[in-house]
This record gives sequence, structure tokens and C-alpha cells, in this order.
Amino acid sequence: MRHIKPWSMLCLLCLLAAAVQAGPAPWYLWRSKIDGQLACSQTPLGPGWVQDAGPFKDSRCEKRLLAK
Repeated sequence: MRHIKPWSMLCLLCLLAAAVQAGPAPWYLWRSKIDGQLACSQTPLGPGWVQDAGPFKDSRCEKRLLAK
């Protein structure tokens, strides 16, 4: 079995530490430019949509996410 080099182990630990600190992406309320419909999504829905409100904690865009 090969030995793991110390710098390799350090890099792995740094990556794991970053992954542990990562949180879920916020949700945003999007409004259709065509008919005004609202949709809740973590990512933009396309060129026909504009961000209306957010960020939110939940997928129903009901619980506001407070800024840190």
C-alpha cells in the first residue's frame, strides 16, 4: 500500500472542511414577463422571467432568509 503524502492529506482536509460549511442555495420568487405568473426557484428560469423577491429558505418562497 502506498503512503499518502502530507500535502495530499492537507488538500483533502481543506476540501472536506469547505464542503461541511456549504449550505443550501437560497430560493427566489420569479415573475413571468408574459403573464405575471409567479414561480419559486433556486436558479433563473430563462430570459422570460425576472427576479421578483428573495432570498427565501424554503421551496415555497414563504420563509425569508435573513442576511448575515
